[in-house]
Amino acid sequence: MINGMINIRKEAGFTSHDVVAKLRGILKQKKIGHTGTLDPDAVGVLPVCLGKATRLCSMIEDWNKTYETVLLLGRETDTEDTGGRILQESPVEVTETEIREIIESFLGDYMQVPPMYSAKKIGGRKLYELAREGIVVEREPCAVRLFSLDILRIDLPRVTFRVTCSKGTYIRSLCRDIGRKAGCGGCMESLVRTGVEDFLLEDALTLGQVEELRDQDQLSKAILPIDRVFAGYDAMQVLEEGEKLLYNGNPVPEQYCRFLTAGRAEAADSAILVKEQGKVVRLYDRKDVFIGIYSLQEKKNRAYRPIRVFL
Repeated sequence: MINGMINIRKEAGFTSHDVVAKLRGILKQKKIGHTGTLDPDAVGVLPVCLGKATRLCSMIEDWNKTYETVLLLGRETDTEDTGGRILQESPVEVTETEIREIIESFLGDYMQVPPMYSAKKIGGRKLYELAREGIVVEREPCAVRLFSLDILRIDLPRVTFRVTCSKGTYIRSLCRDIGRKAGCGGCMESLVRTGVEDFLLEDALTLGQVEELRDQDQLSKAILPIDRVFAGYDAMQVLEEGEKLLYNGNPVPEQYCRFLTAGRAEAADSAILVKEQGKVVRLYDRKDVFIGIYSLQEKKNRAYRPIRVFL
């Protein structure tokens, strides 16, 4: 079984579940999971976890994401993108300067109402299931954050911009909100996810390319080892006295650990960090086998407690 991560470039027409299903056939293994959905028409970065790395899926969902999108002003649809049913069309009377100021006003924190056509659940049912039945329900706004927002091109009624945002941000809904603030409505015309933390579009592989690497017996080149994902953390090795605790999943006292050389992190290809509290390290056994990521427990006896174990 392959254990690690692979950076997939999702193509239009595939759902995230389609990608996983096709990879199961290509790699001949069942234990595969994706790290956050992309709409079928959207393209771009989709980190996929293989084998033991599937324990990373929930963590990666929390990572920041970067998108490039085209906003079409003057149109509102039921799906908040151009593929939906048109609800209203209005003349676009804002100037380039005004739309630039409106878009930039969304930088930082804002409360966003999720779209009806989304996987978010209300009353145990996904919103898109209700929407397909013609049911529209009230949605509570959710706090999201836009860390950066760069306008790439303005050719009214279209505006192309790049945004890096927090978990839970819907770019379709951002386009909707910008359009409403502009007084003419708006919807999303296209979407490309260019990054999920350090997983970048220029490094991503299509399913066809993965299949070619498999046939050439070069698949290992595309697989990111699990510990490489946490290369930004210090690496520690557990001494013989602490290995029994380590293998049983117990906290390991600090005195049973020693720092490995800094060269391991410096030589890594990636420095993706998980959002955890406290001093987080990678722990290895005496044979240099990666066990998992641990956090230093400051209270009482200083020990490293497991956050996520991959042994």
